[in-house]
Amino acid sequence: MTKIDDVARLAGVSTATVSRALRGLPTVSAATRRRVLAAAEQLDYEVSPSASRLAGGRTGTVAVVVPRITRWFFSTIVEAVEEFLHQSGYDLLLYNLGGREQVRQRVLRTANLHKRVDAIMLVATPLRPADLTALATLDLPGVTISSGTRVPNWPCVRIDDVAAARTATRHLLDLGHHRIAHISGDPDDELAFTTHLDRRRGYQAELRAAGLRPDPSLDVESTFTIDGGNRAAAELLARGEPPTAIFAACDEMAMGAMTALRDAGLRVPQDVSVIGIDDHDLAGVLGLSTIAQPAAEQGRLAARMLLDPLAARSVGPIVGQRTAGCETPVILPTRLVVRDSTAPPRAH
Repeated sequence: MTKIDDVARLAGVSTATVSRALRGLPTVSAATRRRVLAAAEQLDYEVSPSASRLAGGRTGTVAVVVPRITRWFFSTIVEAVEEFLHQSGYDLLLYNLGGREQVRQRVLRTANLHKRVDAIMLVATPLRPADLTALATLDLPGVTISSGTRVPNWPCVRIDDVAAARTATRHLLDLGHHRIAHISGDPDDELAFTTHLDRRRGYQAELRAAGLRPDPSLDVESTFTIDGGNRAAAELLARGEPPTAIFAACDEMAMGAMTALRDAGLRVPQDVSVIGIDDHDLAGVLGLSTIAQPAAEQGRLAARMLLDPLAARSVGPIVGQRTAGCETPVILPTRLVVRDSTAPPRAH
């Protein structure tokens, strides 16, 4: 039976190079890959995943950590990452924290992870100082997704949350709205970290740019869920005169707000316009205007940056912008998608 060592000997390269060449990784030159493939074909060699990984001293597995897999943003990213890793010959080891401190400590603060994976991807995972210390001790390559997760010397992929919020608010202002409410993340929610702060900052900045003073009575905090949006909108209505428009920090909150408004006998958008951020799979079905963010592309790019260190510096057709807070950040563009949930305010 032909072994990987035989292919390496015939091709005149190391077994690790054979492994990388047969997996199609970009760190092998075209000439070397052709030589390895010719040797493998001549010897009728069939790739053994376990042998290929061991030859390079690797596990062939990437750890992906998410706060809650049930949320649209996280599940969309994980699906895209898994597909990319599979095509590259890697497996995905998923850690769903689910708000459980014991899981966090087992994943981020144990040396056992070093022996199980080759790299780590943190998807919008809030970190404590002890987590950062543990990650530094592991000495594994990593990448983060979202502005709320920052690890020294790790690249990150994200959108500009401030700019996205400004675009959503500007859309409502351009329609003629002035009494614009904002429903945002709960600072005590483990998923909120800085995303809700950035989006509130963008909302307020755009109001001020239009000569309007942000009204605290039109700003309600809740969880990044449909139920959270429902409760936030209900609270807004209970405070008195309803707003003419609502900007929700995510599409799921916007969906909940739409339900609360309709339960209160208000029509969307005739009485109250609603816009969110994400472009959730159900946004089109519900006619929700939104700021679309490329969740799947964030996952694919982050996976590429993990597998090919050169991609952290050169990411093909996507141009990254350096910003404070992340190492080598790549900021992907968002876009306004106008649907049926936003319209000019009703004339009184």
